[in-house]
Amino acid sequence: MLHVAGSVLDPDLGDHVCLPFEGERERMLATQAFTVNGLRRRTKVVIITHADSPARTRDWLAPLVPGFADAESAGQVEILACADTHFTNGCLDPERVYAELANAKERARRHGQHGVYALVDASWGVPDAPGQAVFEAGTNELFGERWLAAVCQYDRRLFPREAIDRATSVHPISPEQALLRFANTGSPAGLRIWGDIDLTNRQAFASVLARLEKEPGEVLIDASDLDFIDAGSAQLLTVTAMARPEGSTAIVCRDSMARVLRLIRADEFIAVRRVGDV
Repeated sequence: MLHVAGSVLDPDLGDHVCLPFEGERERMLATQAFTVNGLRRRTKVVIITHADSPARTRDWLAPLVPGFADAESAGQVEILACADTHFTNGCLDPERVYAELANAKERARRHGQHGVYALVDASWGVPDAPGQAVFEAGTNELFGERWLAAVCQYDRRLFPREAIDRATSVHPISPEQALLRFANTGSPAGLRIWGDIDLTNRQAFASVLARLEKEPGEVLIDASDLDFIDAGSAQLLTVTAMARPEGSTAIVCRDSMARVLRLIRADEFIAVRRVGDV
């Protein structure tokens, strides 16, 4: 699988990736590649463990990564237990997760690192996979500022097929599915999207759009670099616009997307501006 997943183990800041795997060797090689890539990019690499303890992870990972000991001493690699980042009194605590990631961002800034590269052992969610998917979708909002990249490792031996499918659908990026990247924008508030959107990452796109429903003023969605969107996913733009004040949502897009929006009558709710006309 690693030949397929190679690019997702070298994510850009802002990427939220689901990486299903099978077997300890595959998990260890993925962790090695992710760590090496994070160090090369001069980010802070944060490895959040669950199946292994931080000490055990360090024991097998250090020999696989050149310069690991020096990088850890310099604060460029941190290995943390999921119990210390995700849970309070044994219960999932999203606010704690967000706070721990924000703290890692601040430590990265102090050390002159370019952002945070987080690798998360997703086996913490095995007891409540549907709840985990809701949490994963909610975290997509964090990635719009593009200081954080995260790869969530899902063990196929622990999660049933439907749970893996649910997990990949709420992540904007996963091997063998459409790849969506996005960034928050301002003046006016909005969103820039690029890549591809289809059924495979439609739920992730819905969670990315959710933030815009809360914006009080004009919102502009820049889709000028979006390569493809299917009609079902484009319909989510209509849903977003209908949840906002009338006439306050606009999109900049290519002719191909404008035709899709016209086909589903989204242009009755969204001001459609073609690339080249703005």
